[in-house]
Amino acid sequence: MATQKMLKFVTLGKEMPEKREATARSHDFNEIYREFAEAKAAEQASRCSQCGVPYCQAHCPLHNNIPDWLRLTAEGRLQEAYEISQATNTFPEICGRICPQDRLCEGNCVIENSGHGTVTIGSVEKYITDTAWEQGWVKPILPHAERGESVGIIGAGPGGLAAADMLRRKGVQVTVYDRYDRAGGLLTYGIPGFKLEKPVVMQRIEQLEKAGVTFVMNCKVGEDISFDAIRGQHDAVLIATGVYKVRAIEAPGSGAAGIVKALDYLTASNKKSFGDDVPEYDDGTLNAAGKRVVVIGGGDTAMDCVRTAIRQGATSVKCLYRRDKANMPGSQREVQNAEEEGVEFVWLSAPKGFAGGTRVDGVMVQKMRLGLPDATGRQSPEVIEGADYVEPADLVVQALGFEPESLPTLWGVPELAVTRWGTIKADFRSHATSLPGVYAAGDIVRGASLVVWAIRDGREAAEAILDYLAHAPAVAAE
Repeated sequence: MATQKMLKFVTLGKEMPEKREATARSHDFNEIYREFAEAKAAEQASRCSQCGVPYCQAHCPLHNNIPDWLRLTAEGRLQEAYEISQATNTFPEICGRICPQDRLCEGNCVIENSGHGTVTIGSVEKYITDTAWEQGWVKPILPHAERGESVGIIGAGPGGLAAADMLRRKGVQVTVYDRYDRAGGLLTYGIPGFKLEKPVVMQRIEQLEKAGVTFVMNCKVGEDISFDAIRGQHDAVLIATGVYKVRAIEAPGSGAAGIVKALDYLTASNKKSFGDDVPEYDDGTLNAAGKRVVVIGGGDTAMDCVRTAIRQGATSVKCLYRRDKANMPGSQREVQNAEEEGVEFVWLSAPKGFAGGTRVDGVMVQKMRLGLPDATGRQSPEVIEGADYVEPADLVVQALGFEPESLPTLWGVPELAVTRWGTIKADFRSHATSLPGVYAAGDIVRGASLVVWAIRDGREAAEAILDYLAHAPAVAAE
């Protein structure tokens, strides 16, 4: 019976795929986890308890049918497992690599909460889809019939690409506009190769290109083409730009050379991995080689920066975070990986300013303690008077998160409604904005968030756009 292949968590312990030794992996940008073998993937999938109320599925933003594809994997029915996996997720091989499973599906696994160790859901998901690509199970996108309607998508990140995928499957003509020279957004230029090797992203973009999606690259809306021109060329528009405005530190000395933005730093490193000419990397501006590096922040972007600096050959890498380890927003799994690779975390520390004059040579650090909880329930950091010191640094990377750019101003569309935070106002179900036929999805609506949420938003927005095209053709054609 099929059920005999499941419920093995009582006799089988949790195992992750083999992790490359820190001393070896810290010198390259290859992914750090090896692939599951088929037998091991089936074994780990068989630990699933097949519970009646699958909390893993409930806590997945895409509500992936996790128990079903775990059972199929345990039974050796990998192609069926892939079909179930991709039915709800446009990019399962990407989510399997970069989702913070410890905060989502795996962190809410029933057997994890009963003390038996979670099912390694992300690793199995990655294995299923990588196998599908190898075996040719990932089929070309072939619409049953072509449609005349056209949709313009601004932003080639995960939200925009997910929407493009769904719209092309329905035969809609899709054009994607993006500011970068390659599609993928943060998947391409923000996330380092040791978490997400770039061929994994490029194969999906190639699939969309072969499906007939038109990509207009190196295109800044508001400069190279107006937003109104895009609206005029398409029956509907999806805004999926993400958020790129950096939260900068306003403190004495913050304008010194050697203080850089996280996204600039990561983009330079990723461009170098493509073999691009990157002058700012070559001249040392965005290169940590031989430098004492301090990264300020505690999220996943900060973890990407510290681990990149290690690989670039930094003399030392320290991460300053104003709260303690238990209260940091980044994945605990990523923190562990960083610590293994030689990153030093300086908890309860915040920058007060920067030393060195025109070129930074240190961070003035305030020591903190945790006080009473704030409105979010997290303890607020408070300054410990008289405990300041200077942390030596040749390169300081600001990784404090991202905020939305003022799109109504940049694009000359004051009628595009935004929230008091600058994010676009959009219906939480349809993703419709204040402008007819214009939709918005991903971080530009919800603020800096996870890739998996952007994928969900992009898929939902595509469904809403299809409904709009079907029921309001006269409006869409005007």
